[in-house]
Amino acid sequence: MLKILFENKNVIVCAKPHGVLSQRGAGGNGKDEDDMLSAVSSYIGREAGLLHRLDRPTGGIMVFSKNKNIEGRLSAAISDKSICTKEYLAVVSGKPEENCGEMRDLLFKDAAAGKSFVVSSPRKGAKEAVLYYETLGTFEGEQGELSLVRIRLGTGRTHQIRVQFSSREMPIVGDGKYGSREKIRGELENGVSPKDAIALYAVRLSLDLKEAKFDISYFPDDKIYPFSLFSDFLADYIDKKG
Repeated sequence: MLKILFENKNVIVCAKPHGVLSQRGAGGNGKDEDDMLSAVSSYIGREAGLLHRLDRPTGGIMVFSKNKNIEGRLSAAISDKSICTKEYLAVVSGKPEENCGEMRDLLFKDAAAGKSFVVSSPRKGAKEAVLYYETLGTFEGEQGELSLVRIRLGTGRTHQIRVQFSSREMPIVGDGKYGSREKIRGELENGVSPKDAIALYAVRLSLDLKEAKFDISYFPDDKIYPFSLFSDFLADYIDKKG
């Protein structure tokens, strides 16, 4: 399962397949399931540090700590937008009105429902969510227009990308939790079922820190639908960023 993209004495950067937990017990049954933290810990022969998470149905680049002495510094750096860049690629239903722009909302996390919601006015527990997007291409899918969008996060809220696009009637393909009627199709990594995946991938992670300096782009799934509609755009993106 472990696809290593970068490693030094302080960190290890890996690609998390769709459908795999970031950490055991985080959305799974807590027992006989693969998870990234356990896999990385097994690889390095000791407990790794989980510095950030990706939702289970989302694939993408993750970084883990190998050095307990600087784990707090690494965790803070991953959350610092001035030295850490995270970019995602998503295929959404429809097409944004503007080719590029900003989404800014108040999000409320409903722990009981396991979902986040856009709310129209301030309330206890609501937090501002900001992201920036660019539409890279649009094609006709099986149930209408589909668009490939590049996303950079301004904040890191629960299900942020998923709920902000869904609230604008552009759910991410495969994300039935947030209203998608389109389905993922094809053979995913590790034999993961397409029903356990959404068309969202953390495609780039860069960190400008003395102890961990890297800028990595990676995307494995251009043969599955709907990413297969945008193979040329994906190849061009990775060529430019890689």
